Amino acid sequence: MESMMPENSPSQFSFRGSSFDGMIEALGGAFGTFRAEPIGRIGDFDWEIDLAACDNAVLISGYHQNEFQFSIAPTSETAQYLSIVIPRSGGMAVTYGDRTAEAGGGKLLLYNNFEPDRVIMHGQSNVIDELLLNWSVILQAVSQTFEVPLSGSLDLLPELELATPTGQMIGDLVSTMMSGLRDNGALLRSPIAMIYLTQALADLVVRQIPHRLSHLLDKTPCSIAPRHVRRAIEYMQANIDQPITMPMVAEAAGVSGRALQLGFRAFRETTPVAYLMMLRLRAARQDLLDPDSNQSVRKVCLKWGFSHFGRFAIAYKATYGEKPSDTRKRVNRSPF
Repeated sequence: MESMMPENSPSQFSFRGSSFDGMIEALGGAFGTFRAEPIGRIGDFDWEIDLAACDNAVLISGYHQNEFQFSIAPTSETAQYLSIVIPRSGGMAVTYGDRTAEAGGGKLLLYNNFEPDRVIMHGQSNVIDELLLNWSVILQAVSQTFEVPLSGSLDLLPELELATPTGQMIGDLVSTMMSGLRDNGALLRSPIAMIYLTQALADLVVRQIPHRLSHLLDKTPCSIAPRHVRRAIEYMQANIDQPITMPMVAEAAGVSGRALQLGFRAFRETTPVAYLMMLRLRAARQDLLDPDSNQSVRKVCLKWGFSHFGRFAIAYKATYGEKPSDTRKRVNRSPF
């Protein structure tokens, strides 16, 4: 999307047209490989999209005269995000195989843009507000909440009734953020406030909306971390910058290697090796997010026990949704 921003307005931009083919051409360059087709007969097709962007969130307000459906094939340059959709007129649906989830009629829609097969825009004179939250913010909330690395889909429940307490709370926060971004709103000039709001929204989504890890929220601290697992974690945390091995961790925890594996599988739903990597990635991210640090990405990589930079970069992106170099660049360009 950044390629479509006017040079004189880095945070807000608009594009519009009066033909369906023109919309396909414009959006194809912005979001990835874009394929679309009208639903029913189509003549004139007025459309308009306004965007307001900051580091971790983008507001898209779209108007479309007629119904259509589309699919987007992400490229290596496509940003991954959580989309939260609140229609003002008409509706919007996403399909996953034979499943369909829809916004409209008192429901908002949540989806990861890498997952749906297609998106359907319903209704004539359709007006949709869509908040895109950088997926790295969701991944960070998952890591802080569950202390387990996320692999694969989070499988978030895609529909949320706005009339429920959770729906009202999340809907109100999303609407507040949309208002703060629209029309050169205050949040575009308040990066610290926007950081706190995006983090609060991510925490609410992870804690309040059902997903693949939700069952871990119901576990007691004792069942999550029995003594030998806690000892292993304490040893890892104290030595994450050292070349420790799993036999060393098992010895520090006072159990066999097999018992260590079983304990982490049962109470952390991961392996000791994966958990240690998660701790090291988290420490590396804290360094990369430190605006006062002048360490290079490679030095941070080596500091936290990653001897192979390429594997570190792959693991980091899988965990936080962005390259380590992108994290460093984002911090360095912040006015704060």
